[in-house]
Amino acid sequence: MTVAFDQHPTNPLRQSDDTRLPRIAGPSGMVIFGVTGDLARKKLLPAVYDLANRGLLPAGFTLVGYGRREWDKTDFEDYVRNAVEAFSRTRFDDNVWQRLAEGMHFVRGNFDDDEAFDRLGEMLRTFDNTRGTGGNWAYYLSIPPQFFSSVVHQLDRCGLAAPTEGQWRRVIIEKPFGHDEESAHKLNEIVGEVFPERSVFRIDHYLGKETVQNILALRFANQMFEPIWNANYIDHVQITMAEDIGLGGRAGYYDGIGAARDVIQNHLIQLVALVAMEEPASFSPRQLKAEKLKVLRATSAVGPFDETTARGQYTAGWQGSERVVGLRDEEGFDPSSTTETFAACTLSINSRRWAGVPFFLRTGKRLGRRVTEIAVVLKRPPYQPFLPGQTESLTNNAVVLRIQPDEGVLMRFGSKVPGSALEVRDVNMNFSYSEAFTEQSPEAYERLILDALLDEQSLFPTNDEVERSWQILDPILKHWESSGRPEDYAAGTWGPPSADEMMSRSGRVWRRP
Repeated sequence: MTVAFDQHPTNPLRQSDDTRLPRIAGPSGMVIFGVTGDLARKKLLPAVYDLANRGLLPAGFTLVGYGRREWDKTDFEDYVRNAVEAFSRTRFDDNVWQRLAEGMHFVRGNFDDDEAFDRLGEMLRTFDNTRGTGGNWAYYLSIPPQFFSSVVHQLDRCGLAAPTEGQWRRVIIEKPFGHDEESAHKLNEIVGEVFPERSVFRIDHYLGKETVQNILALRFANQMFEPIWNANYIDHVQITMAEDIGLGGRAGYYDGIGAARDVIQNHLIQLVALVAMEEPASFSPRQLKAEKLKVLRATSAVGPFDETTARGQYTAGWQGSERVVGLRDEEGFDPSSTTETFAACTLSINSRRWAGVPFFLRTGKRLGRRVTEIAVVLKRPPYQPFLPGQTESLTNNAVVLRIQPDEGVLMRFGSKVPGSALEVRDVNMNFSYSEAFTEQSPEAYERLILDALLDEQSLFPTNDEVERSWQILDPILKHWESSGRPEDYAAGTWGPPSADEMMSRSGRVWRRP
């Protein structure tokens, strides 16, 4: 008798459990609301094509765009193709495109248009039979939060939110998710009236990046790191997300939001959770979320905020060889606005592992270069048998996780300088994804869209995580509201002087990536 591989009683790993095999989405389709926006054009549509090109979407996958343009199917296909050819990661393949384009359709309407949503409902039910989507639909809300209520209740009204047995319906929500804790809670209630929490996927595209996911591998798959990943050995942690671009036409969107709400509340606080969380019992979504939420509940902003935070607005300056204008001269930006383009803060974690270890977070536009990194800076040795001059150029050891643009890990440690004299200096040991692996890393949105279709929730923040993140940040935002105008900093520099002063008060300095 022949025994199949996945049925063998002595085989501890069934074929279906082998996570090295690519997971392909089952019968399904996706509706993108806000499909004519920049995010859809530059990220979502190329990601869908790249997934199709990699063979990770089902044969009958159907893509429906919803918007106000007076388009027919051909117009929508042309729009998607232009976006794919301009921004996709993988090479354009006409055969892949033709198969994907067969399932592309467009519905014209506003978000409060009953007739348009009725047409959408009829169209999706037809595709369930003709395209084999099986009643499985993901709704991507690439729209401002003020329209969430209209869209989710329209989906509910026309019977598109509640699946029948054997089907699924999911909603994918793009940030910003709220303006503070109160508004985030209200948005959660609005979405929760229609979709259960297990069907809500909140996108934080940073969690889809390879190096962010590598934090867990670095910590828990290696014996060399976890024993020192605590307050006994770590002096502090710096998390930086720096951009070298200005607002670039997004002034209307950005005014009133600012760097802290745009980046710290979601991206950087999520990175804090991954760096600081305890080892989960498994990597199931439930266990990962439990550990992340546990550490977020122990996290708080450190005051007094006049000394432990900094904020600024960029002024005119040099970005490389280009002379650029200041924020208040950007088209569409209110010159009297106090919205910050640079934000820095200090967090602490009240746990035995992290007691006394500050987490310094910063983000900004028009900074020295585009870079996102996590620097885990270790303490100095308690005793060094060297003369003062032999180690005067030696700094703290550090483990640096580079998230973009050059994904990898850097380790900084001391080494003797060649020669007869005894002198110790910093050296770097680099791991680069692009050099170590021949396969190119997928874009974050590829991973996250596929995970949503597969019902893999590990990389999506829960409503509790979102609200807790706002609870951490809100006290700082309230303090800034009564603190006048942010400090100026010249474009191309690393932020306002107050950011350096914030660090120097603790006897530390920012890394210059």
